[in-house]
Amino acid sequence: MAGIMGGAALIALAVPAAEAGPAATGTAATAGTPTATTASRTAATASRSAAVDWSATTANRSSGVHWALKDTGTPTTRFRGLAAVSRNTAWLAGTGGTVLRTTDGGAHWGNVSPPGAGALEFRDVEAFDGRRAVVLAIGEGDASRVYRTEDGGATWKESFRNADPKAFYDCLAFFDSRHGLAVGDPVDGRFRVLSTADGGRSWRVLPSAGMPPALDGEAAFAASGQCLVTSGGRDAWIATGGGARARVLHSADRGLTWRATDTPVPAGDPARGVFALAFRDREHGLAVGGDYRPDQASPHAAAVTSDGGRSWRPAAVPPPAYRSGAAWLPYSRTTALAVGPTGTDVTADGGRSWRTVDTGSYDTVSCTPDLGCWAAGEKGRVARLER
Repeated sequence: MAGIMGGAALIALAVPAAEAGPAATGTAATAGTPTATTASRTAATASRSAAVDWSATTANRSSGVHWALKDTGTPTTRFRGLAAVSRNTAWLAGTGGTVLRTTDGGAHWGNVSPPGAGALEFRDVEAFDGRRAVVLAIGEGDASRVYRTEDGGATWKESFRNADPKAFYDCLAFFDSRHGLAVGDPVDGRFRVLSTADGGRSWRVLPSAGMPPALDGEAAFAASGQCLVTSGGRDAWIATGGGARARVLHSADRGLTWRATDTPVPAGDPARGVFALAFRDREHGLAVGGDYRPDQASPHAAAVTSDGGRSWRPAAVPPPAYRSGAAWLPYSRTTALAVGPTGTDVTADGGRSWRTVDTGSYDTVSCTPDLGCWAAGEKGRVARLER
């Protein structure tokens, strides 16, 4: 997930403070100036108009929109965790216990890795802003851990260490700055879910009674930090694969109860299924995946829903290969990106058809309200969408 912010913060992010008026600067409205509500609406309208133009430009074949690579100085690190806060600020989480942060659009990256984490595999990072972030390390037993920082990575606190040798955590997601979930592969036949109500400072395992039984071999993929996503204050979705059918599980009560739905994405093998989800609201979502093995084809590896995941339809023209990450462009009802080791695809019709626009390797992608789209992957590759 991208940076987690409230409505006022979105407006302040989308429009510079000098242009946003009293609502963005925090100055009370006075006589002769627009009210905070009016200023907010004006700023939001302007940012949405810019986003619509950006979405149309991205979908245009000859627009010149492209991924501009940013040198991270870490050519041996694979970044599957990405949290884009804005066009200027982003966090990365990867192999070798590596966490990087930029606040200048990728011109410089600071190594803000937690001390002593070199043996860990970070696969997800969720950022509230440029100072507060939560990272997830994956693995069996106590290799699955959660760390939190409140000072831009200068210091970290380990807030969770898995003590169950049967558990393996895959992804994190937050509803707001306090409430979030982490999902793990099935334990005793049901997916394991952690919950936090204090911004990741502490975690508890949720009861499994509201979780439907897992299929034989079913699991979540820790490939991009997008096997668990949220929308609004209560809705969450889990992407699965490895079993006989690729499913999406939906919760409308912050993880207490779940409903499973089959998708048309091929499964039936430990390497196949839905790898990433992206929802632009609580009804409209995308699912991408396939078979992650490079020598295997991935037909029909994308699906769409318009009813919150109660049903899924196959993309009429899916991406041509396995895709591990997806993101909607801000404010767009129709334009989204999908990424994978063999390229980037764009849809201009809400996920019904996809077109390849780049052949660079990326594992994950994230977009922000101020039109900052970032992608990250193997060999230290990080890029920002530019034109």
